[in-house]
Amino acid sequence: MPKEKAKAVAPTGEASHEGHAGQPHLDWTLPTGWTEQPPSKMRVASFAVAGKDGQTADISVIPLPGIVGKEVDVVNLWREQVRLSPIDEESAKRDFEQIEVGSVQAKLFEMVSREPLNDEKHPTRIFVATFVRDNTSWFFKMTGADSLVSEQKPVFLQFLNSISFHDHGTPKDLASAPQPPNSNVKEVPRTATEPTKTVWNAPPTWQEAPPTQMLKAKFLATGDAGAKAEITVSVFPGDVGGPLANVNRWRNQIGLGPVEQSELEKLVSPLDVTIGKAMLVDMTGNKSSGGKSTRLLGAIVPQTERTWFYKMLGDEPVVAREKEAFIKFVRTVKIPDVP
Repeated sequence: MPKEKAKAVAPTGEASHEGHAGQPHLDWTLPTGWTEQPPSKMRVASFAVAGKDGQTADISVIPLPGIVGKEVDVVNLWREQVRLSPIDEESAKRDFEQIEVGSVQAKLFEMVSREPLNDEKHPTRIFVATFVRDNTSWFFKMTGADSLVSEQKPVFLQFLNSISFHDHGTPKDLASAPQPPNSNVKEVPRTATEPTKTVWNAPPTWQEAPPTQMLKAKFLATGDAGAKAEITVSVFPGDVGGPLANVNRWRNQIGLGPVEQSELEKLVSPLDVTIGKAMLVDMTGNKSSGGKSTRLLGAIVPQTERTWFYKMLGDEPVVAREKEAFIKFVRTVKIPDVP
């Protein structure tokens, strides 16, 4: 039987994790060579493993309450992290390996960069095992140097097979939480990681649109002759690969090639927001077949163990007109800190 302890007592011992409020208790068997790391606000468990030549891999266990049926969006976020094109819903239903996480059937997605990304010396490989349990999507992720992660796949699968869940109370049904009124003055419902509410005040000229499960908010700004721009707000655990990976992800969306770390400083400017410092990027992409230029304004707002992303993407004249309103919107959003 797994021991009721917060950490493993030996490299090959059994360990457990007391879930956050509303989350189950997890038990696992710690593989030889893995080192348990302190859990964070978004990770309920974290591990590290080292290989030869300084190669490393990071293993995380991340539950996302209320994110059900949109696993492809999260997988695509990590695909973009290793500079791969996104997959569609059909591919997500086909391109995975069926595995077991404990007694639960899960999907294992695998992705590897086509170029060195890990300390600019090695390609990066990612394994992501995911399944839904009690209105929560669980993600067990291993990322690191290609050769080490490939070598560790059997160990990773063995670790996943050792996972067991023990419920403590009834999980919260976040999907049925009361929704705020349809207004551009918005209060985002509380989640397991947000003890208070996020509040923003969008310009009255922006039209609110239904967000997807991976977006906190979505708006539309329109201009002459059918010109338009879309404004979105999203939040994800961790740094999602860091500023360079996210700027390159946005550059790819508007037809621009990736930049190196040395060029990043020229592309971003600091922005003061209510919770500290943010990074603002303003980029214009290649002209479309209709002769229109696409412009993207993006703000990256790091906060504790998660990162907020604000993006305005659309026809250049509309984005240019709405730039000051977008910056004001980002600056005035009130985001609760994670306890």
